[in-house]
Amino acid sequence: MAVNVGIPVHYIWLMAAAFATTLLLTPLAKRLAIRLDAVDYPSKRRINKRPIPRLGGLAVFAGLAVACILQVAGTILWDWPSALVPHPSMAINYPMLAISFLMIVITGTVDDIVSLSPKMKLAGQLLAACVAAASGLLIHVIVNPFSTGAEIQLGWLAYPITVIYLVAYTNIINLIDGLDGLACGISAIAGASMFLFAVLAGRSDAAALSIALIGSCLAFLRYNFNPASIFLGDSGSLLLGFSLGSISLLNVSRIAALTSLALPLIVAGVPILDTFSAIIRRKRAHVSIGQADKGHIHHRLIQEGFDQRQAVLLMYGWSAILSAGAAAINQVTVWWRVVIFAALVACSVAFALRLHLFEPVLRHHYNPKTRRDEIVTPDNPAFAEEARAAHEEHEELLAKILPHHESPEHRSDSTNEKTSVGQDSNPS
Repeated sequence: MAVNVGIPVHYIWLMAAAFATTLLLTPLAKRLAIRLDAVDYPSKRRINKRPIPRLGGLAVFAGLAVACILQVAGTILWDWPSALVPHPSMAINYPMLAISFLMIVITGTVDDIVSLSPKMKLAGQLLAACVAAASGLLIHVIVNPFSTGAEIQLGWLAYPITVIYLVAYTNIINLIDGLDGLACGISAIAGASMFLFAVLAGRSDAAALSIALIGSCLAFLRYNFNPASIFLGDSGSLLLGFSLGSISLLNVSRIAALTSLALPLIVAGVPILDTFSAIIRRKRAHVSIGQADKGHIHHRLIQEGFDQRQAVLLMYGWSAILSAGAAAINQVTVWWRVVIFAALVACSVAFALRLHLFEPVLRHHYNPKTRRDEIVTPDNPAFAEEARAAHEEHEELLAKILPHHESPEHRSDSTNEKTSVGQDSNPS
């Protein structure tokens, strides 16, 4: 069978262009961040022990942009496979899609410099996602990967579902960006999986973006891996999440049966689980789901005794296993898809339970001195006090719902009483 060597060389050029651009511009982004005071200073929530500049996302974006420009030039001038070139017959308006990428980078950059409110940052993400959806990047069909021929046509619901999907994907990468090199490395692994899906689907635009993303991420890791000299910042973490979400939709929009929405969600399983557990954890603590804490996967691994590099490499491995599982699901029969998916979910949940990801690390506590309801952490004695109060409320609620339910304390007292009676009744 003849092998077309032109396509691999074309992708290698794109990856090299993104890599070189990001590698060269990251020091400039670092100096710009210092000048604008876009710096992460040490705090109780942060892992870094010294001030680290942000705005690394600008260099990553530059790498993506140069690779995309090279792809367009190659299509027009050098007979490369057509991708990212505007044409009336194309379903995707690529210039409009590029504008949505620029909008997400601007949102993250402004947040890195002046710290936007959560509502303002969400508004920027929603606006970028709406522009992407208007460009034609839509989830028209949802396909069940565990059944043959099971399709749901979304109709007008394609627009809101696409926007929600893109915003969610953007934020799961943002939330996991807590250790040196973590978000960048996981994004590179996810990008490699999506590159494979794109090649199998014959989607050259998704493949071009994926390989460019890999090149930019690998170059940025030169400065971002522990010990990091620069952080992605929201300019980078939002861009990576938005890019991965967009690439996954470019795949879905061509051949939904081949690359259904389940596959990119499996690929992003680590940040998705981290986000899902954070929501449950904060709900259990009766605090806002937007309230930051130190209960994320990377925090738990550090608490278990791993250093930063070990924790990051462990999460790389976990992400690679999920990506390999997604690739396998893409190639096997329905029965084996169910088996592989169940195994991946079971292993991930077991790992999450082992790390106590769903256990609260924040609690509300009324401070009589300040007369305010404050949020306390486990190192504060009030945390244990609030934990006991929450447990007692839970037991009282169970007693109302289940009349025969006894609290552990009551059962313990009853057991001691029976033991005492038994001892008294024995003849001496």
